[in-house]
Amino acid sequence: MSLPDLIRAEIARRGPIPFRDFMALALYHPEHGYYSSGRATIGREGDFFTNVSVGALFGRLLARQFAEMWERLDRPGRFTIVEQGGHRGDFAHDVLTGLREFAVDCFAATEYGLVEPSPALAETQRERLREFAGRTRWHPGLGELPPFTGVHFSNELLDAFPVHLVKWTGEKWVERCVAWQDGAFTFSEGALSSPDLNARLAVLPPVPAGYCTEMNPDASAWLDALAPKLDRGFVLAIDYGFPRAEYYRPERTDGTLSAYAAHRREKDPLARPGEIDLTAHVDFTSIAEDGAARGLTVAGFTDQHHFIIGVSRLHFADAPPATSAAQQELRALQTLMHPNLMGRSFQVLCLSKGHPGTTPLAGFQFATDPRTALGL
Repeated sequence: MSLPDLIRAEIARRGPIPFRDFMALALYHPEHGYYSSGRATIGREGDFFTNVSVGALFGRLLARQFAEMWERLDRPGRFTIVEQGGHRGDFAHDVLTGLREFAVDCFAATEYGLVEPSPALAETQRERLREFAGRTRWHPGLGELPPFTGVHFSNELLDAFPVHLVKWTGEKWVERCVAWQDGAFTFSEGALSSPDLNARLAVLPPVPAGYCTEMNPDASAWLDALAPKLDRGFVLAIDYGFPRAEYYRPERTDGTLSAYAAHRREKDPLARPGEIDLTAHVDFTSIAEDGAARGLTVAGFTDQHHFIIGVSRLHFADAPPATSAAQQELRALQTLMHPNLMGRSFQVLCLSKGHPGTTPLAGFQFATDPRTALGL
């Protein structure tokens, strides 16, 4: 049965379903989902670019930041880097190659764990990381991840969590659901599907009638699973998003939900489920608040432009870039930092646990006070 047929059967059984459930099936159905099926393609020939698409520099820069984190944690004998949403394993390869090259002691202590529920992607990652087989581990979910000291890293993970779509009628909040009508998936409106949405909506500023936006309780569930696993260390998340005050500006009447295919924005997010990417920006203030409720402290928040400037000072401090390879890295650096490309679109949030230090990590040395920036 095709994915559209499966969704139609679900609607026939339940009536109109929350968009959150439609998005979960479209992206993560075990056989037909856009991500879990391996259909998602990154890069020039795919549907979208990521930081990893720029080349190896992104992973090498993050290797510098991870090595500094290892130092800040007093150089533990076992340091675990956990990546979630690692796609084909290129970032992991770049990080481990970088650590082996310029942070030998940290590399010797490092174990790299990949949280990957898709067997097909996990096999692709194993092949990509074959030369590091002695220090790589796979886990189908956070539940199977053993407690660790180190860092959990994600790049464009949170923006792919299924979101609830909600609308303010002028009198109350309603949920946007997905129905099947006249041979097509269409939006309908109904009561909020979860009591948790009421509490989240209560903190929003006043908005005009007809205002549509997103709520992401799945991010809270993600922290529920992750926080107990981190004995000591950091959670570092890079993603599209805003602080709450910016995310829910009254003028942002259509929210941030987007659909992409072949680097073009699709008009209808309900069209071709399983064949196109669906994404929504991240409310980083909510992530920080949910983290605090689970014992995680805000250790940094800035845009990628300033984060990359900070870590690049670690990377390029050893020698001036004179070789052709170094010049290529500088071009990649400009792309990662460029305000009209990735530099201002992506935000970087760092949460910490069991790390009382107050000196900012390298990536946040040019950032403003994170709690003020997040509106906490």
